[in-house]
Amino acid sequence: MRDYLSHEVRNVVVLGHSGVGKTAVMESMLYFTKASDRFGKTSEGSSLIDYDPEEIRRGISVYASLVPIEWKDCKINFIDTPGYMDFIRGSEAGLSVGDSALIVVDAKNAVQPGTIKAWEGAQAKKLPTIFFVNKLDEENTSFDKAYNELRDTFGKAVIPFEVPIMENGRTIGSVNILRDKAWYFEGPLADPEKAQAVPEDMEAMVAEYKNQIAEAIAMSDDELMEKYFSGEEFSEAELTRGVRLGVRNGEIRPVFSGSATHSVGIERLMDLIVKYFPTYGEAGSIIVKDANTNEEVMLETNEKETLCAQVFKTIVDPFVGRISYIKVLSGVLSSDSNVYNTNKDKMEKISTIFIVKGKHQTAVGKLFTGDIGAVVKLQYTQTNDTLCEKGKAFVADPIKFSTPMYGMAVFPKSKNDEDKMSNALARMVEEDPTLRLENNPETKQSILYGIGDQHIEVILAKLRNKYKVEVRLETPKVPYHETIRKKVVGEGRHKKQSGGHGQFGHVFVEFEPNPDEEEMVFEEKVFGGAVPRQYFPAVETGLRECMHHGPLAGYKVVNIKATLLDGKYHDVDSSEMAFKLAARLAFKAGMEQANPIMLEPIVNVTVRVPDEFTGTIIGDFNKRRGAIMGMDMVDGYQEIKAQVPLAEVMRYPLELRAMTQGRGTYTQEFDRYDPVPSNLVDRIIADAKKEEEE
Repeated sequence: MRDYLSHEVRNVVVLGHSGVGKTAVMESMLYFTKASDRFGKTSEGSSLIDYDPEEIRRGISVYASLVPIEWKDCKINFIDTPGYMDFIRGSEAGLSVGDSALIVVDAKNAVQPGTIKAWEGAQAKKLPTIFFVNKLDEENTSFDKAYNELRDTFGKAVIPFEVPIMENGRTIGSVNILRDKAWYFEGPLADPEKAQAVPEDMEAMVAEYKNQIAEAIAMSDDELMEKYFSGEEFSEAELTRGVRLGVRNGEIRPVFSGSATHSVGIERLMDLIVKYFPTYGEAGSIIVKDANTNEEVMLETNEKETLCAQVFKTIVDPFVGRISYIKVLSGVLSSDSNVYNTNKDKMEKISTIFIVKGKHQTAVGKLFTGDIGAVVKLQYTQTNDTLCEKGKAFVADPIKFSTPMYGMAVFPKSKNDEDKMSNALARMVEEDPTLRLENNPETKQSILYGIGDQHIEVILAKLRNKYKVEVRLETPKVPYHETIRKKVVGEGRHKKQSGGHGQFGHVFVEFEPNPDEEEMVFEEKVFGGAVPRQYFPAVETGLRECMHHGPLAGYKVVNIKATLLDGKYHDVDSSEMAFKLAARLAFKAGMEQANPIMLEPIVNVTVRVPDEFTGTIIGDFNKRRGAIMGMDMVDGYQEIKAQVPLAEVMRYPLELRAMTQGRGTYTQEFDRYDPVPSNLVDRIIADAKKEEEE
């Protein structure tokens, strides 16, 4: 593969619902352009793109893959992204480096939740967009139905550029609207390299679609608008110029159709991309920030500009090390050079640069503006870091990845696994921005957060296969608290005589509610030396140790003030240990009298759903003991704010997805602790005792 400059490179993110054939479209392009000697299939393990064991086992894409295609003296960097929501980081990374979007849809069911997510992602980035209606070779498909679904959902800018020719319910060819030509791949007229006349029974439809294109073109240019309304035909050059403008500004969203598995429509889809999608260099400039001054800096998108590159994906391989996927935003990235990582304030050595094609890597000397490649063994660099020349301090806008909200407690299965688990998980968290590991000091659990259950399953498989670590999962414990509602005095007397020096400590401790401080506040009001001062720390230590194990269910005790009032000591038998044990007895006696109660964490939840699901979400929160705090329409979605007990939303990411057909998102953050309703306390205590017995 030769070097390509910014005016020859197009970066296209491939989006769509899971199972619509995005990877098959890419495999078809590789095969058609002879970049691959076979048409690979994920489920058979022969795919050049989906080669990970989990992708083969599941038959779907799990990770975003680079698929560079050389076509008509241009290079198209396709970023093939997963359609399943649990692996959303792939599409988020793809959208960050894509300059245009190809949305693949299923001919039988064009508009699915993943289609809408893809559209919204492309719209948010203002990317020129093309739709490809796939699987038209299958029975009971209808291009008209698929097209009308797309147009009804996404607006009149959605216009067909290629429509199928049907015969006896089968697709035997296609008509290109702009060229007014037909191609057949089945039947007596089949000659894939020879264009033929449009079938007579399709002429009216083709004319109607061509008029839609002409009308959209006219809206993008005053001169063309005047010509359109005067009834004049556009020349081929005017059509090309008008479509190019319309695609770039979003006035036209072309719809192509075909079959990836039979390579139908693939050639003309690539033609369309090269002809109408913008090259990276056409942007002219990008805006970054100077980390030293925090001021915006404009960089030209060409090879003469100073270097600025961003890492959008990281793979941490136990054998190869760190592999950093990079897009060059300006300038030239050269092998055997030194660059500055602004985010880490470190210099990095660029050794070898690779062009990545699925699982294949080809070493190159340079990576020019707009191009995408990979670098191995960078010491400090991680996803979202910006690399530039020494003396510069540019920072590109970071990619905004989804916040992982689905948590499971993770435990090693053996001592050997325990030694390796932390290191392996740390590497995987570095690799996956939608993965988070937290250690909860109260429940003594390590909580692994991901996007959903399938995401966590893939992580476990990777731990097992790549790092040889076996783990088990549990639903995380809710970190309940315990406190008191009444002021009491607890007495603790520890006395033990067993020959020689004995043990003696005797204290009276007052316990009272202290809502202003979570941790215990300790004071002493001992008069007359009833308890010598040197034993005060032992009493406090004994009480603080008791605070970790409450009297009801063994949860942390909070919001308490403890005051040492009185006590007794013995000149010979008293010791720090004796007073520490006496304090424990005082705690136990006092808690039993102080009307202890349980507290549960309350979280603030923000849910975004399409308006039609609002009633469902509100009703569901009522069942979860939640309180609706407000609603607002944000970016076309209903944003619902609520407060709900943490115990009621432990599996909420999965349940929200089921309630909203995968279109709902949410975040949560801790707010406060509230008393647990009395009807739930007994169950929590019983569960805690059962766990303790086990």
